[in-house]
Amino acid sequence: MKKHKIFYFSLLAVLVISITNPLTVKAQKDFPHDTSYYETFPHTITGRLFLSRKYVHLNFPANGGASELEYKANAKVNLGAGITLHNFSLNIFYGFGFLNNSTKEKGKTKGLDLQLHIYPNKWAIDVLAVFPKGFYLDPKGYASNNPNTYYYRPDIKQTLFGLSAYRVPNKEKFSYRAAILQTEWQKRSAGSVLFGGQVYYGDVKGDSALVPKKIQNSFAQAGLTEISFLNIGPGIGYAYTLVMAKHFFITGSLIANLGVNFSTEKGSSKETKVSLSPAEIFKTAVGYNSRTWSVAANWTGNGIWFKGESSSKDYFWPTGQIRVVVSKKF
Repeated sequence: MKKHKIFYFSLLAVLVISITNPLTVKAQKDFPHDTSYYETFPHTITGRLFLSRKYVHLNFPANGGASELEYKANAKVNLGAGITLHNFSLNIFYGFGFLNNSTKEKGKTKGLDLQLHIYPNKWAIDVLAVFPKGFYLDPKGYASNNPNTYYYRPDIKQTLFGLSAYRVPNKEKFSYRAAILQTEWQKRSAGSVLFGGQVYYGDVKGDSALVPKKIQNSFAQAGLTEISFLNIGPGIGYAYTLVMAKHFFITGSLIANLGVNFSTEKGSSKETKVSLSPAEIFKTAVGYNSRTWSVAANWTGNGIWFKGESSSKDYFWPTGQIRVVVSKKF
């Protein structure tokens, strides 16, 4: 069953990318909008240099007032370059050693981390396909036999698929591409209500119990070796870009989602639970933009809360990406 879910989500992601990329080309060329609010550049090539870091966390609730269990993937800081033509983008990047010397003590994380943010005509679409393996516990010394080292589990692996699609009714005045991609230029402040829905499937498992033996007494999940969930539901939110002196901008976007969640916990037995669970999608950006140059930093991410049968408290699984970008339109 799990393999079928993975296949369907992968196929869905490919279909979304195939369908929306041609739509974004047409939207940028033909979509009628108020040019006093933002400009498009359909006949330019945007080149960029960037620093980026993606993250994936797994937070397990603890009993009483004990510290929660927070597994983190040890993601690298990447230096990259790319170009965009008609909203088709190509980026290459690498996690050079001089940018990541301080992360070696946290162990290695391997696997695919695909996070796509697509903005066709009056839509904001996010696609996730994340397969990290190798997690460490934060803070240093927690659950470790040595207080000066991180507890590291090379065997723990996660699967996370997600697709969200939200309508942007005020696309005539508000541009996500200007804020996040810098391929357009927002010249006046504007915002838009957002509404739509999302579906996420996640799974985490290890070769042995996910909760370390040293701290098992503080967790109702002691003995569990696998946890999975499927979340489906609608959401609503708002996005706004504040523009100062036509070039300097601050963007904030937040969507709140309430979905039906089906969770499964496996250990010596298998327990399932159905509940209503919240989720969020957020996007923030700040920087300088113009017809030629752009310097910006942005943070995009999402968080999913859900309950399992073992505890009345929520699991929390956040993912996201932070980028600093310098780009030029040619």
